[in-house]
Amino acid sequence: MATSTTYKDESRPFASNTGTRPMNPTSIQMSNLTSEDPRQSANDGVGACGWILVILSYFLVLITFPFSLCICIKVVQEYERAVILRLGRILPGGAKGPGLFFILPCIDTIIKVDLRTATFNVPPQEVLTRDSVTVSVDAVVYSRVYNPVISVTNVKDTQYATQLLAQTTLRNILGTKSLQEILCDREIIAQSMQGHLDEGTEPWGVKVERVEIKDVRLPQSMQRSMAAEAEASREARAKVIAAEGEQKASRQLKEAADVIAESPIALQLRYLQTLTHISAEKNSTIIFPIPVELLNLVKR
Repeated sequence: MATSTTYKDESRPFASNTGTRPMNPTSIQMSNLTSEDPRQSANDGVGACGWILVILSYFLVLITFPFSLCICIKVVQEYERAVILRLGRILPGGAKGPGLFFILPCIDTIIKVDLRTATFNVPPQEVLTRDSVTVSVDAVVYSRVYNPVISVTNVKDTQYATQLLAQTTLRNILGTKSLQEILCDREIIAQSMQGHLDEGTEPWGVKVERVEIKDVRLPQSMQRSMAAEAEASREARAKVIAAEGEQKASRQLKEAADVIAESPIALQLRYLQTLTHISAEKNSTIIFPIPVELLNLVKR
């Protein structure tokens, strides 16, 4: 019937990864329903009326040749696959494409599935963390369809379903984390969210490739409280550093005083050094250092 090659999951590089994951009984039943039953019963279950419609469709193509080629020949791009339903049943061979293929008018329905990676934003979710703090978190999800047949038969809109599942998964995961873990462990949260999403979208034929946490927004009151706490912590550390500096300076001054006490002339030399330093700035004030010994003589 179709002239193009059929699409197989084994031809894509990520088919081995999805095949090694354990599947629950529900997904096994879904895959059997979508991969075995339609292919086995596509031609067997049409019945006599169905075969009559097929013959009439071929006859219609012959009598309208070559104008019927405009309707019967379809093209899908390299990044697309076509799922063909004949009288409501999927044709044997799975998805068709890429390239040219032939369909019968009136009885065949074609559904094109895009295999490229789709990106969508998870709307900001208001979440109450484990330590009773309200935060608003949004994320970005990258996903793509790896099985067109399952994506058509098992879910109505893969993009919308994946987006809703991402919202609920984000809320459930963040509800078990504290504020400190949400702020510091974004990569771990993103990986956990990707695993849950990949497991949930597997029966839909969707592969979640990557999840990224975009932003974590706190309430204004919480931001002010955290800023005040950080400022108080910095001031406390500054006071401790200043006190340690004063302590070290006092010890150095005590040692200097002990050295000066051993040699009284050292104080006079210090006076001269200070005078030299002041005179270098071209000041009009003249300072005469008076030795402390003269003051002692005056008191006597």
